[in-house]
Amino acid sequence: MTAVAVVFGTRPEIIKLGPVIAALGPAARPVFTGQHYDAALVATFLSVAGVPDLKPALPGIGGTGRADQLSLMLTGLTGLWREDRPDAVIVQGDTNTANAAAQAAHYLGIPVVHVEAGLRSFDRNMPEEINRLVISAVADVHCAATDENAEFLLRAGTPASSVHVTGNPIVEATRAMLPTELERRRILAETGLTDPDFVLATIHRPENADDPARLALILSQLAALGHPVVLPLHPRTRQTITRYGVRVPSGITVIDPLDHGRFLALACSATLIVSDSGGVQEEVTVIGKPLVVVRNSTERPEAMRAGFALLAQPETILEAAQRLLDPAHLARLAQTPSPFGDGQAATRIATLTLAAIRTATAPSPVTAVPSQATPPVTFLQAA
Repeated sequence: MTAVAVVFGTRPEIIKLGPVIAALGPAARPVFTGQHYDAALVATFLSVAGVPDLKPALPGIGGTGRADQLSLMLTGLTGLWREDRPDAVIVQGDTNTANAAAQAAHYLGIPVVHVEAGLRSFDRNMPEEINRLVISAVADVHCAATDENAEFLLRAGTPASSVHVTGNPIVEATRAMLPTELERRRILAETGLTDPDFVLATIHRPENADDPARLALILSQLAALGHPVVLPLHPRTRQTITRYGVRVPSGITVIDPLDHGRFLALACSATLIVSDSGGVQEEVTVIGKPLVVVRNSTERPEAMRAGFALLAQPETILEAAQRLLDPAHLARLAQTPSPFGDGQAATRIATLTLAAIRTATAPSPVTAVPSQATPPVTFLQAA
C-alpha cells in the first residue's frame, strides 16, 4: 500500500497539511516531530487535522536551539525512515522540521514534495529564509502557491517540470474552520468581548518577542490605536514580558493562545488585525480583513499588493492602521479575492505526490543524449 509521510512540527504546518492529509486518505502517514512542544498550542490543532492522538515521533526536540533541533531531527527521521520507508515525504513551508525532513528523505532517495514552495523574503537574517533555500535545493516536487513563487524557483534554476502552481491549502483550511455566526457570538462572549470594535493582535517572532524594548514599543502602539486590543499571548512573548518586566498597557486584554477555530472567530469579528505571523497574512485574504504586519520583511508580498496588508515597523503601526481602515479601502477589500488560490490546493498536491511516486518506481528508459546537448530553459508564464 502506498505510504506518504506528511511531516509537521508546528501549528501552521498542522493547519495547512490537514487538508492534504484528508486528500491523500489512507495513503497519508502523519509524522509529528514535536517542534512545538507546548501542549496548549498543539493538542487542539492535531484534533482538527484528524490525528488527535498523534504523539511526537522524536521526543525531546521541542525547546532546543535551532542547530540542535535540525541535527536531532535529521538523525531521528533518517533512522525512522530506514526502518519504515515511505514512498514519498511531504513537507510544508520553512520550519526547522521541514528542512530536516526534506534533507533526511533526500539523502535516503525518497521523493520530497514541498508545499508552499518558492516563498522568498530575500532576508537571510530570517532563519526561515535559509530553511526555504535548503528545501528548494533537495525537493523533487515544488508546489508553489502563486505564479510569483514559481517564478522565483525557475529563476534560481529549478527544473520547470518540477514546479507546479497549486495554490495554498490555507485557503481550504481557513474556509473549513470558519465559525457560524452563532459560534462566533458564543466565542466572543466567552472571551469577554461585547463590542465588535476591537483589534486582534498576535506577536511571537524572535525579532519582536525576544527584544524587550521593541516589544514594549509594539504594545504602546497597540494601546494607541483607539480600540480595545485582544492579545492571545504566545509562550515566547509571555516569557519576555515576565523576564524583563515589560508593561502591558491598559486597553490590551491578554488571553491564552487560541485554537484555529477560536482565532478565526475573533479575526472575522475584529476591526483590524496586527500580527507578525506568516499564516495570518494568508488567512486575512480569505476572510477579507485588514492586517498590519509588524516585521522587517515579508515573503508574502501578494497580500500586500492585493491591499489586505501593510508592512510596518513598531513605530509605524498606528500610521499603517489608519491607512488600512479608510472606508473606501475596506470596501475594495470586500470585493477582492484571495491571491493564494481557489481552495483546491490540497487535491492538486495529493495528485502530484502520487504521480511522483509512480514516476519514481517506474523503470527508467535508456535514452541516448548527445554530448553537446544543452537542456532547454522554460519559464512559467504568469496567469
